[in-house]
Amino acid sequence: MTMSTLGSSGIEVFPLNLGGNVFGWTSDEATSHRVLDAFTGAGGNFIDTADGYSAWVPGNSGGESETIIGRWLAARGNRDRVVVATKVSQHPQFRGLAAANVAAAADASLARLGTDYIDLYYAHYDDESTPLEETAGAFDALVKAGKVRAVGVSNYTAGRIREWFEVARRNNFVLPVAVQPHYNLVARKAYEGNIAPVAAEEGLAVLPYYALASGFLTGKYRTTEDLARGPRGGGAKTYLNEDGLAVIKVLTDIAAGHDVEPASVALAWLRSRPQVAAPIASARTVEQLPALLASATLELTADEITALDEVSGRAF
Repeated sequence: MTMSTLGSSGIEVFPLNLGGNVFGWTSDEATSHRVLDAFTGAGGNFIDTADGYSAWVPGNSGGESETIIGRWLAARGNRDRVVVATKVSQHPQFRGLAAANVAAAADASLARLGTDYIDLYYAHYDDESTPLEETAGAFDALVKAGKVRAVGVSNYTAGRIREWFEVARRNNFVLPVAVQPHYNLVARKAYEGNIAPVAAEEGLAVLPYYALASGFLTGKYRTTEDLARGPRGGGAKTYLNEDGLAVIKVLTDIAAGHDVEPASVALAWLRSRPQVAAPIASARTVEQLPALLASATLELTADEITALDEVSGRAF
């Protein structure tokens, strides 16, 4: 297993980024801590969260995932061995990317995480109502203050990413090192046709989210009846058609040849793509982790990658 590097930052990460969106949502605190223990126990060191996780859950107010991670870090005393990525712009109390909001949201995230620095801090969604120079300057200020080690962007268009770089270079601001796009075997065209070129041009580490397409690429959703089997069945419904099932057939065949789960193959395919440093995948329970972890060492053959490219490239 080879570690990945986050762009030009020098930060080395496990080639699987554990998603923290389920912490405080479908995983309670005790279960979340068990998942984190199992992930780090297997060599994982890279955790992804956001200040807005999980404000959509009735009774939650946002920041629950960060709080759970922060309590785990404090209990284990392992902050210096874990790379934590979080994001700003979607917390109900800290919406948008105005400079004052970015500064306040970062301090709130630091408090919830119980740390004095964030390894990778993302602009979660673009805020076109705020001048990009103001936003990029706010992130630069956090880096210069020692509160953030590296900067990333998520859900930005290629044009806006290029503009961020132009603004940063013109003002001598710190440059982003990572981009987090929606990208997987059944969602390829938007990323590959737009974001991939700028990621290559700027040497950005690519950290795809929805890497398993809301669970569809695990292979557990093959009929409409299967959609009721998990909380993400609604998201998987989009892909439950002839083209999607053709992808699952190839995934399943390749997985059988390696004696792994389809999810392992789907993540390994992502890991084989240019610039991809660590696909993001979440585990609601410890039992879901082995299939994710197996992807970090699974090496697909050239023929297997071609087969997946061809079956998914037809429609996605």
